[in-house]
Amino acid sequence: MEEEKKTIGVRGLLAMAVVLSLCSLAVSTEETKQKQLRLKENGEFKILQVADMHYADGKTTPCRNVLPSENVSCSDLNTTAFLHRMILAEKPDLIVFTGDNIYASDATDAARSLDAAFSPAISASIPWAAVLGNHDQQSALSREGVMKHIVTLNHTLSQVNPAGVDLIDGFGNYNLEVHGVEGSGFENKSVLNLYFLDSGDYSKVPSISGYGWIKPSQQFWFQRTSLELQRAYMSKPEAQKAPAPGLVYFHIPLPEFTSVVDSSNYTGVKQDPISSASVNSGFFTTLVEAGDVKAVFNGHDHLNDFCGEYTGIQLCYAGGFGYHAYGKAGWARRARVVVATLEKTEEASWGPLKSIKTWKRLDDRSLSTIDVQVLWSNNTPGGT
Repeated sequence: MEEEKKTIGVRGLLAMAVVLSLCSLAVSTEETKQKQLRLKENGEFKILQVADMHYADGKTTPCRNVLPSENVSCSDLNTTAFLHRMILAEKPDLIVFTGDNIYASDATDAARSLDAAFSPAISASIPWAAVLGNHDQQSALSREGVMKHIVTLNHTLSQVNPAGVDLIDGFGNYNLEVHGVEGSGFENKSVLNLYFLDSGDYSKVPSISGYGWIKPSQQFWFQRTSLELQRAYMSKPEAQKAPAPGLVYFHIPLPEFTSVVDSSNYTGVKQDPISSASVNSGFFTTLVEAGDVKAVFNGHDHLNDFCGEYTGIQLCYAGGFGYHAYGKAGWARRARVVVATLEKTEEASWGPLKSIKTWKRLDDRSLSTIDVQVLWSNNTPGGT
């Protein structure tokens, strides 16, 4: 990574406020009902993160960087089989695909590749959400076209962009609320907030090379959405003193991942450079200022799978999932699991969130579990 980063300020947020403040973020009652997620009766909500499937044409698409003994029959279908295994083993409440879902330049038909890539989630009738990476649009389908196709698929909660917000950069910026257990005092409150953003593909500024970044318009949308959710959570009924925890998902890692590595304060491995944008758009500062975000989850660098805390926020990679994506022979493809758990109230009902844990599962014979860690606890707000 370059030691010096050019810095782009977020002063443009104020200008965007004039326009976006006129836009309503409300959705219809029917839309809200369809998209409502909630914690199960056991007080848990489980998210499976799938990063960098790089799906192309199925059984005719070869694997990359696998052992010679695995290479003979290896294809995209190994990626599909891994996802089926993960669904059966973990039984997630939500699957989040964090970009490079397809490797579009190798896909004969991008729409068909998208259908096939997400098919295990669809066939299992599990709610799922997706954001875009830097390879999803490298075909006849533009980034907008890819996202518009994704939102037509069954069981997806993905959105092209926030309802009522017309002026926002990228495609696939939206949020989802996870409500408390039905019948509890928190059944109508979001106790866990999920934010999804388009981190772009490549710089469109001639004087700036490298990958894309999260723009001021997106940051303003995040700030406004976070503030509205915090106000709702800290208002009656069941008014809380602190915001509900938030998790953020996008593809390209922030430059601050380098600070985690420099501190050696992380769990997992770093085998790739931190391939963030060559500019720092200030989004990490925006996240810290918001005060509700506990963790950020990315993909992009397939051989990194670590989680580390920086300035009160956990910065996490998932590790590469797909077999047509570059990897490392002998280093298993993997996925990240996150579980949010509620606390019990004095009345033996379910209250707000108590903790957020994570681990990874490997695509080996036993789907090995590694690197179990607590990302956040209401007893230790900074995480452990």
